[in-house]
Amino acid sequence: MVIGVLGLTVGLALGGVVLLAALGFVLQRTVDTEAFRTADAVALLAAEDALPDPLPVAGGQVRVQVVDEQGRIRAASIDADRLVPMVRPERLDRDRRQRLEVPAERVGLAGPVRVVAVPAGTAADPLTVLVARSLADVRHSTHVVRTILLVAFPLLVAVLAAVAWRVVGATLRPVEALRRGAEEITGRAGPGQLPVPASGDEIHRLAVTLNGMLDRLESGRVRQRAFVSDAAHELRSPLTNIRTELEVAQRLADRTDWTVVTANLLADTDRLSRLVDDLLLLARLDEAPPARGTGPVELGALLAEVAARYPSPPVRVAVPPGPLWTTGNADELRRVLANLVDNAVRHAYGSVVLTAEAAPRTVGPYHLVTVTDDGPGIPAADRDRVFDRFTRLDDGRARDDGGAGLGLAIVRELVRRAGGSITLTDAEEQHGLRVCLLLPASAVEKVPETVLDAP
Repeated sequence: MVIGVLGLTVGLALGGVVLLAALGFVLQRTVDTEAFRTADAVALLAAEDALPDPLPVAGGQVRVQVVDEQGRIRAASIDADRLVPMVRPERLDRDRRQRLEVPAERVGLAGPVRVVAVPAGTAADPLTVLVARSLADVRHSTHVVRTILLVAFPLLVAVLAAVAWRVVGATLRPVEALRRGAEEITGRAGPGQLPVPASGDEIHRLAVTLNGMLDRLESGRVRQRAFVSDAAHELRSPLTNIRTELEVAQRLADRTDWTVVTANLLADTDRLSRLVDDLLLLARLDEAPPARGTGPVELGALLAEVAARYPSPPVRVAVPPGPLWTTGNADELRRVLANLVDNAVRHAYGSVVLTAEAAPRTVGPYHLVTVTDDGPGIPAADRDRVFDRFTRLDDGRARDDGGAGLGLAIVRELVRRAGGSITLTDAEEQHGLRVCLLLPASAVEKVPETVLDAP
């Protein structure tokens, strides 16, 4: 605020100086113009050899003399000196027009005096017309303006400073309210909202944007806490089982069936390893940018490869009539289909069908891959929620059979990285669940030899 007022003061001061200089320059040029006009009129009379005596001049602040080459006065106005020229002869240039300043007492006028000299006469009898005008009015006008500026300048600065103080204060008051609100939110380290001014200006929009950012940060913090809590809970379960098995085996000593204990420990260890691997994969997917365009993948061959890991019933593949190519990472797409088929096999009553076909033109340049089972399906209200991490819909999906609830979350992230989308719908006649994958289509003429490497 102080810097702004100082800058305004300096600007006004410079403006006042420029105004005074411009005013003095304009007034002095006006005096010179009028003096040259008078001198030109007298020079015209001298050229016609019709100089009256005395010379007719209007105004009491003007003196006119016509002097010859020897400095003798040939004609003069009624108030001008007829013996002594206003300008010494050695200062005159007979060949050009001049502007000169002379002492006031030499002319008999008040204040500084401006004299203009104009060549006149003929080559045989060269003359010079001297016209003197007082600059007293010019100096008086500039003095009056300077006095007004010196008196009005402090008052103007004070008024502008007061107005700026009120305006800036009113403008920054909502900013101070935002700062206090942010300080309160920081102090209590919890959710909160910044006050939103009702002005509807830039500060209002800033407050709305900041509140949206705070909401997103709070949502992220809640999801992070839930993720850490769920991960700790999921990791604790196999660790507890392992500890219990070892404590029981230690207590029973020679009566322990180590074959059974070893099998149980290996099962819990395998489950723990899968959980850790899934958590690490999700962490990498959250941090790494989408890796698209890694290579062409033929969907029909990929479906056949994934289905070969399961017995023919219940998993069947409807082979597409021609090759369907997509662009992506073959390992990631294989993981997507494997997770979906695992879920379908786990919940199907007896049939899982994999299909791939070109998507309708209204959808765009995509291929449609479906995984359909005849199981109990998923209620429509839960079809978005099942993609959240650590989500299990009911007790029937136990940890041993249904996993930790990370499979579909991994599927969604990998599909997004491939540039596609995934949706859940009812199977035909609402018998089971159909998972629909839309993957970007890619035209490839030749099948690369390393498109589908074995996992």
